[in-house]
Amino acid sequence: MLLAALLAGTASLAATVKQNEGLKAGREDYDKSDYAKAVQELQAAAAREPQNGEIELLLTKSYMELGEHDAAIASAERAVTIDPQSSVYHLWLGKAYGEKADHSSMFSALGLARKTRKEFQTAVQLDDRNYSARQALIEYDCSAPSIVGGGEDKAQPEIAKLESMDASEWHYAKGNCRRQKKDFAEADAEFQMALQSHPNSADLIYDIGDYAVKRGEAEQLMEVAELGERAAPSDPRGLFYRAVGLILKNEKPRQAERDLREYLASAPKRNGYPRDSAAHKWMARLYEGLGERENAVNEYQAALQLDPKDKNAREALKRLHRD
Repeated sequence: MLLAALLAGTASLAATVKQNEGLKAGREDYDKSDYAKAVQELQAAAAREPQNGEIELLLTKSYMELGEHDAAIASAERAVTIDPQSSVYHLWLGKAYGEKADHSSMFSALGLARKTRKEFQTAVQLDDRNYSARQALIEYDCSAPSIVGGGEDKAQPEIAKLESMDASEWHYAKGNCRRQKKDFAEADAEFQMALQSHPNSADLIYDIGDYAVKRGEAEQLMEVAELGERAAPSDPRGLFYRAVGLILKNEKPRQAERDLREYLASAPKRNGYPRDSAAHKWMARLYEGLGERENAVNEYQAALQLDPKDKNAREALKRLHRD
């Protein structure tokens, strides 16, 4: 009896180790941006452990990076079924529905959009301090029409709740809502106040960085890089935003060059991170400013190879070939 119990315990431990190794391997592949391999590892892990919501969550994220919207939804739905009380699972199910809606016909998108909002709302109800979920709900309501449940009147109470919870999240939410309404002057002011309110979220900081790139706000980009690196020292996005800030300021070109090269070498290929094509375009712009025409041509070509639909890079190449 004792031997049988010991053998059973050993078999159970071995199975647990194998399950944990599957999730670990999938996460390592995800971190390396090898999403197809991550899916293979995670599918095998899910077959061994069908009640593990974390495996389904990472599958959801991997499928979304691959643009496999139906598979992402299926994994997110399984995660929610496993743990209906998980705010994070509902948030990612909402994101999966939203991605699918963005790539669907108008008729299909309407139903998916409503599902998107419902999941964001559920995520907030389950965890009042899931700021990512609240910001997603606010952005939805500020940008979506009433026919799919949106409306700024619904967003304002959610924004107001943030005032006493986190000043940086509050100012960001106000700024993001104004951005959706194309009130850029007010968005500028709110985003600046968000940065001055000591934000802890690297994603919040770097989303403001994306906005600052589009607005050509060099000083704000320098602040974004500093705050982002303080909030998440291992996150490489600060390299990109500092480099863009320096290029816009026409300062320290070789530091900007080094930062962009390091970003290209270290950043994951993932939603929420500046694309490699954008880094190559900014490198080309840097070389143009330095009068290094051949280098600029090479960088624009690299950008076009990664994004053949980039009209700006194509026009820049034409211009350089004419000069």
